[in-house]
Amino acid sequence: MTKVISISALAIACAALVSGCGNRAQYDEQQQAGDNPPLPHARNFLAPPMQVPKFVGWQNDETPKVADGLKIEKIASGLVHPRQVYALPNGDILVAESNGPNEEAVTTPKQLIAGLVEERSGKKAKGANRISLLRERKDGSGQWDKTVFIDHLHSPFGMQLIRDTLYVADTDAILKYPYQSGETRISTRGVELTDLPDTINHHWTKALLASPDGKKLFVGVGSNSNVGENGLDVEYRRANVLEVDIATGGSRIYAAGIRNPTGLQWEPKTGQLWAVANERDEIGADLVPDYLTSVQEGAFYGWPYSYYGQHVDPRAQPQRPDLVAKAIKPDYAIGSHVAPLGLLFYTGNNLPAQYRGGAFIGEHGSWDRSPLSGYEVTYVAFDNGKPVGAPKPVVTGFATDDQKGLHGAPVGLAQGQDGSLIIADDVGDAVWRVTRKGE
Repeated sequence: MTKVISISALAIACAALVSGCGNRAQYDEQQQAGDNPPLPHARNFLAPPMQVPKFVGWQNDETPKVADGLKIEKIASGLVHPRQVYALPNGDILVAESNGPNEEAVTTPKQLIAGLVEERSGKKAKGANRISLLRERKDGSGQWDKTVFIDHLHSPFGMQLIRDTLYVADTDAILKYPYQSGETRISTRGVELTDLPDTINHHWTKALLASPDGKKLFVGVGSNSNVGENGLDVEYRRANVLEVDIATGGSRIYAAGIRNPTGLQWEPKTGQLWAVANERDEIGADLVPDYLTSVQEGAFYGWPYSYYGQHVDPRAQPQRPDLVAKAIKPDYAIGSHVAPLGLLFYTGNNLPAQYRGGAFIGEHGSWDRSPLSGYEVTYVAFDNGKPVGAPKPVVTGFATDDQKGLHGAPVGLAQGQDGSLIIADDVGDAVWRVTRKGE
């Protein structure tokens, strides 16, 4: 028999969720950062408390705040949910304007309430399902022109150029397009290289990275649930990093058990594959820390059976102690629920020396934690191919000081041809450019 949820019950539940009561954090992001984060006992909630700031947008000349020695400027506005940015060799910037395809069925009161509350933040807005191109004018004005580059896509995210072919990761397939430097629009239809898991699409983004020799594409495919509650059949080839052969379109699982690997990058000194990952929710404000990790071929990172190595999650059924015994601990915790969606190893010379050689991380921000976490771009220094120290806030101010309002939320990151840092702001519908102050 179908259960009917009354409006009053929904209102009461929403109020409880928004209040965030019972989910107050013990640790801040700095305290949970590093290779050995504190992990408190897991908690159980009838419905997870939520703290979601209300969308207010950027008013007039407002901008994010940047660390000393930097300046920030808006190079594009009026976009429709820009999620990912990609720098082309000629200096153009591609912007994937997209959001989830809304194909996930709402089957529980918790999902319904969570969706209603998250709409307050602007994160649920519909994307344009296209890629736009930004080109800086040559008149020295600092202005950028915007044109539609590829249209009629299906929740695009990852983009990679290999020689004269542009690869685009829609939520359900990798498409390839012929590319000529300088063109401002591709009107031909994309040719499918390979399909990608697309049932339910709880996590819809598909991060994309080409191998250094241009023969492979690595794809981050997120899970279809928080911790397997939709059944493991719908998790086929999900919560993995896939390796796709360019010549044939054939693919294999390169690494498994990563709940949502949203950023993929090569560490410049070692050539090792790294990713940022969104970990599981609903067991506390300080569980589980999202992380930055090297991605080892053939490795298993725990999801859904364990977290941060071999800490068993009893919600995952049936239990698999054989897999938990193989679970690898991630290299570096970022902080709980910061929601990292962008990763960039910086190799340029535009920004000050302290930002070279390490990783910038775009943190989309929490929804089930009080106080808020994320909503900033941070920098993690690297030494000999490994992260060191605590993350340093570099671009902040996406949330209001009282944490009740949301101007924007950073997602994808790219390094401009001139060494600038390019940031996609999917809630603020803008693209930001960060350079050295006084440039």
